[in-house]
Amino acid sequence: MRVLGIDFGDKRIGLAVSDKLQFTAQGLGQYQVKNKKEDKIFFQGLVSKYDIEEIVIGFPLRMDGTEGTRAEKTKEFARWLEKILNLPITFWDERLTTQQASRILNQQKIKKKSKKDLKDQISAIIILASYMEHKRSKSHASQNH
Repeated sequence: MRVLGIDFGDKRIGLAVSDKLQFTAQGLGQYQVKNKKEDKIFFQGLVSKYDIEEIVIGFPLRMDGTEGTRAEKTKEFARWLEKILNLPITFWDERLTTQQASRILNQQKIKKKSKKDLKDQISAIIILASYMEHKRSKSHASQNH
């Protein structure tokens, strides 16, 4: 079973997918939001192509842990996605993932334009990887009790 990781934005959506055993997260680039009809076709195709059975979406909380307007837009997108794909969706705290992605990109010798294009994808990879790591550690802890 593969998991799709999403870093949601109004214009661009960063994408990542797990391997079948859920150990690694690979970037799938970013999707430019178009309209509901084209977006629906895109996401249905992605789920079919990669055999996705679960989706994790980065949830933008404020540093104090409260929800803001971005969180509401993310929930709205998740409700739409859940309705069209009929798959379980998990929200994952994405605080600091953009800064983490920027730090990773700044360590590489990449042109500024390319960094902007890669930031959403790397954020999606970080969200997905941390979610899978949490699931593994939770599973491992329950096996030891």
